[in-house]
Amino acid sequence: MTNQARIIAVTNQKGGVGKTTTSVNLAAALAYQKKKVLLIDADPQGNATTGIGLDRNELEHSLYDVLMNRLATSAAIQHCPEDDVDVLGANGDLTAAEVELVGAIARERRLAQALEPVRESYHYILIDCPPSLNLLTLNGLVAADAVLVPVQCEYYALEGLSALMQTIDDVQRSVNPALHIDGMLRTMYDGRSNLANDVSEQLSEHFGERVYRTVIPRNVRLAEAPSHGMPISRYDRTSRGALAYLALAGEIIRRDAKAKRLANGRQS
Repeated sequence: MTNQARIIAVTNQKGGVGKTTTSVNLAAALAYQKKKVLLIDADPQGNATTGIGLDRNELEHSLYDVLMNRLATSAAIQHCPEDDVDVLGANGDLTAAEVELVGAIARERRLAQALEPVRESYHYILIDCPPSLNLLTLNGLVAADAVLVPVQCEYYALEGLSALMQTIDDVQRSVNPALHIDGMLRTMYDGRSNLANDVSEQLSEHFGERVYRTVIPRNVRLAEAPSHGMPISRYDRTSRGALAYLALAGEIIRRDAKAKRLANGRQS
């Protein structure tokens, strides 16, 4: 594979918005569409690790080893054959990385540097960031080309988004000028709710075309899947949640193909 992977940071400092659900299920959906995918769990809670079917407490190597320069990235990656997704997992060890990196030179670039040697092996690298604007999230934003922001279609949904936008802006200006918002993803959507429709409209007003057309519905099967250590595409492929994430993967692939065509047209 000669093209470099698109690196997408999935982030929102507000918890419970479907960030990890999106990281895990989008990774599996992209792999289902024959894309080579690396899922990186950058959250010490390790929920993306368990959500894809790995035991976070049994990890031989994790993102912590990579960030601390103890191990080559390729040596820490595990393959999940059931979903054909590569995973760089995390557990509580990652909490120590924040403390240990405080005095390190170029500490915010550790993840970006670690991904360079493996970037040509993938079409997509998804980073599940912690639900806070900390050093681990900063590493994700510095490493990424784009940001995917899950937004719950409920009260207070837009609260905190301005702080995230400011952080993205700061990272753009200081260390990663190429960073941009790939899209805002409406999650836990219930079309029967006036509030959900209001929030959806507000998002469209604020962010226009940056809001994905695909909407992730509130779905029981989607909520059940993590407790079984499976993405929704494996747990219940015909569920509304599984179909929604397949649609999102298709939308992202089409957007990227269009952007490439436009870029090639400008160069020729």
